Amino acid sequence: MNLHEKIGQMIIIGFRGLEAGEHSPIVRDIRAGRIGGVVLFDRDLALETDERNIRSPQQVKTLTASMQTLAATPLLIAVDQEGGLVARLKETSGFPGTVSADYLGRVDDTDLTMTYAAQSAAAMAACGINLNFAPLVDLNVNPKNPIIGRYERSFGTDPDRVVRHALAVIEGHRRHGVGCTLKHFPGHGSSRQDSHLGVTDVSDTWNETELKPYRDIIACGQADAIMTAHIFNSRLDPEYPATLSKKTISSLLRKKMRFPGVIISDDMEMKAISDAYGRETALELTLNAGVDVILLANNLVYDPDIAAKTQETILELIAARRVNTALIERAWRRIMALKHEKLALAF
Repeated sequence: MNLHEKIGQMIIIGFRGLEAGEHSPIVRDIRAGRIGGVVLFDRDLALETDERNIRSPQQVKTLTASMQTLAATPLLIAVDQEGGLVARLKETSGFPGTVSADYLGRVDDTDLTMTYAAQSAAAMAACGINLNFAPLVDLNVNPKNPIIGRYERSFGTDPDRVVRHALAVIEGHRRHGVGCTLKHFPGHGSSRQDSHLGVTDVSDTWNETELKPYRDIIACGQADAIMTAHIFNSRLDPEYPATLSKKTISSLLRKKMRFPGVIISDDMEMKAISDAYGRETALELTLNAGVDVILLANNLVYDPDIAAKTQETILELIAARRVNTALIERAWRRIMALKHEKLALAF
C-alpha cells in the first residue's frame, strides 16, 4: 500500500444509510481507500431518529457484504454491543436479547456470561460484523457515573471479577471469529462527567487498581484491541487527556504494560476532544501519542466528507513533519495483523 492507503486503514467512520448505494458517501470512501473500517449504529443522534444502519439481521448482512465487496482490503465492521442498555443490535430488530454487564457481574456465573457473549457474537458474525467495541472493563468505582454506572455497563468494582467476565466475553466472541475491544483505557469508572459532553477529570477519583483488568488480560494474550478514554488524569499526564497523551498511550500502555495490539481512540468527535482541540491539533496529538485507529462515529454531528478531511489533515501533518511516517507504518502493520491474523479476514 502507498502512504495514502495506509492512512486510510487507520480510519474507522460512521455513516448514514441502511444500504450502500452507488452514490453514497461511504461507497465513495471505500473505493478511494479513505477508510479501513466502519461502525454501525441503530440511532442517528444528529437527526434524532431511531434508524441509521440497522433494521434487521438480513438487512445488515446485505449492507456489510456490499461494502466488503467494494473494499480492496477487508474492512473492520464494528458495533457497540455490550449488552443491556448499550446494544445496537436490539431484540426488537430481530437480534438475540442481551443483559447488562452489571447483571452478569452480580450473578457472577462466567458460563452464563460466555453464553450471552457467544449468542451475540454468532449473530454478529452471521451478518458480517467482525469487531465488537466490548467488553467494557471499567471498574464501577462511582455507581452514579453518568456514562458507566448509570447505564449498568460495568461488571463491578472487583477487578478480578471484571477480568473473569471479560475473558468469558472474549472467549464467546472468539468462538465465532469476532474480535473484542477492551475499553476505556486507563479507566473511566470513577468519572463524574460524561466525555461526550465535555472535559472529564478523574485525577482525584481514579485509582491504579483500574489498570488491573488491562494488565491481566494483556498478560494472558487475550487483548485484540484497546479503546482509549477521553479522560483527563493528572496523575498520568498533567497536560493531556488519555487519547492525546503519549505518557498514557506509548509509555504506559505500550511500553510498561507491553500491549502489542491495536489501540483505537474513542470517538474523536466527543466534546471532551472536539471542543478543546481542533481537528488538526487533536489528530497530531493522538497519532504522536501512539493511537493506531482514529474512530469518527460521525453521529453527534454528521459530515459526509469526514474521512477525506481526516486523511488530508494527516497527510498535511506528515508533510509539515509534525507526524512521522514511521508512526503510520507501525500502526498500519498492527491493523493488518489484527485483520489477517486475529480476525482471519479474507485478503
